[in-house]
Parts: sequence; structure tokens; C-alpha cells
Amino acid sequence: MKITKPNQVWASDITYIRTLNGFCYLALITDMYSRKIVGYDLNDSLELKGCVRALNKAVYQAKNIKGLIHHSDRGIQYCSNVYTQILKKKKINISMTEENHCYENAMAERVNGILKDEFYLDQTFMNVAHAKRAAKNAIKLYNEIRLHLSLDFKTPNMVYKLSA
Repeated sequence: MKITKPNQVWASDITYIRTLNGFCYLALITDMYSRKIVGYDLNDSLELKGCVRALNKAVYQAKNIKGLIHHSDRGIQYCSNVYTQILKKKKINISMTEENHCYENAMAERVNGILKDEFYLDQTFMNVAHAKRAAKNAIKLYNEIRLHLSLDFKTPNMVYKLSA
């Protein structure tokens, strides 16, 4: 499928962030056209609520989601009745990986890697509050400052706003 505009396809994933007390989990939703992270939530649990909050943030900030496809792996959060009902209620089409292979959700995996490798979310944080501040800052820098070769050296925010 050729992606030609923002809010045509969103890729979702969860990645772990280390703290001195264990892991917390960053749920991300990325617009596949602009590469902008449109929704996120960091939570100390893998429970559904973090993914739902990320989805609600993404939907809230989007201007037009008509025909939107939400793509994810087959994680229990994304397959849950609560999550899929939100998508159906908003008339968002559901797409999931077939074999739960990382290549089938490559963009989401790439964003995880960029945040960890370039914005240091791979370090161990003192606590969840510290990790939340670091994630918020990393996502802001990723969306507003980081130039992307695939976007002709524009930022995700620039491409998202110019095309939305």
C-alpha cells in the first residue's frame, strides 16, 4: 500500500524502559507518512491502560482520521476487546501482523530504536517519573528537531503539519 498522507496509517508498539526498580513500558503510535509520534504513554505496567491512553492522545490530536488504518503486532493489548472496540467506535480500520515478526511492524520497531539509541532511552532511569520526563523530552526532540533522510531532511512535525 502506498502511503500518501498523514493519518492514513498509524503503527503502534510497546517498548520497555529500564528503571532501578524494574521495567516500565512506553506505548507509541507513529504516523507512517510523517514519522511523527502522534500518541504515547509511559506506564509501569504492561496492562491495557497505557496503550489506550496513547491511542486516545493520538485520536484527540488528529484532525481527520477518515479511512485511518491502525497497524500493530498481535500483543494482547492490541487484540483486547476494549482496544478493538475503541478502534471500531472511531471507525479506524484494524491491521495486525500475521506472524508477530518484527519486520511486519518495521516502522514502529525503528522508532523504538531511534528513541533508545539516539535519545538515550536505553539507559536505566532512577524511577518511573524520571523515565517519563526523559520519554517526553525524547519524543519532543524526535518530532520537532530530528531531521529524517526519508522526509527529505524535514522533521516529522513539519511533514505532518504541511500535509494534514
